[in-house]
Amino acid sequence: MLIIPAIDLQAGRCVRLRQGNFAELTVYGDDPVSIARHWEQLGAHRLHLVDLDGARLGSPQNWPVVRRIVQEVRIPCQFGGGLRSTADLEAAWEVGVSWCVIGTRAFQEPAWFESMVQRYPQRLYLSVDARDGLVATHGWQNTTRLRVEDVLQRFADWPLAGFIITDIRRDGMLCGVNTDWLNRLVQQARLPVIASGGIGSLADIAQLRSVGVAGCIVGKALYEGRIRLDEALQTGQPPRSHHP
Repeated sequence: MLIIPAIDLQAGRCVRLRQGNFAELTVYGDDPVSIARHWEQLGAHRLHLVDLDGARLGSPQNWPVVRRIVQEVRIPCQFGGGLRSTADLEAAWEVGVSWCVIGTRAFQEPAWFESMVQRYPQRLYLSVDARDGLVATHGWQNTTRLRVEDVLQRFADWPLAGFIITDIRRDGMLCGVNTDWLNRLVQQARLPVIASGGIGSLADIAQLRSVGVAGCIVGKALYEGRIRLDEALQTGQPPRSHHP
């Protein structure tokens, strides 16, 4: 199971929000590039970059920082936050990210999303941000009437890289993960699922591994020292079989 450190960008800084609320913002550093290098040095195999300004405004705002991170680290990066046009996607590939994460416009204009998935097979993740089982869009500011289960079924046969499922109520709360819910979703998805939101301990990571998610995105717990990345990476590995 991949353990993916999150780097959330706002005005060029590395920050975290509570439940997606911009009024509850904590700054963890003014140099996201050095933070990216730090996670790489500790053994991360991938980074999750989010442009929070882009998610709110509808188009990425932190391109210079994203470009520098991608140039400075050797591990692949997935990137999301305001990717709602063909031009923005092309800009992301030009900057050098390996995967793009799309949410809002995929639900607003499925035909556009389908054309992008066909053009870039296995390189797009669908961001499924859930509030009480319903999909939220526009930087989590709007809640739709779409049920997460229905979305997973609808997109199950598309050539996506997978689904990134975020439990908004738990995001930034360090309160643990909803394993029963995630277990049901993993069974339905038929594509790789990356889980996000609420991870606050190594026990949470062990639970996610047992549910069968392909990866998990860890943010606040790493920045606040609740979890050490090396221990998280170890917990994400399957137990070694002992030969006599």
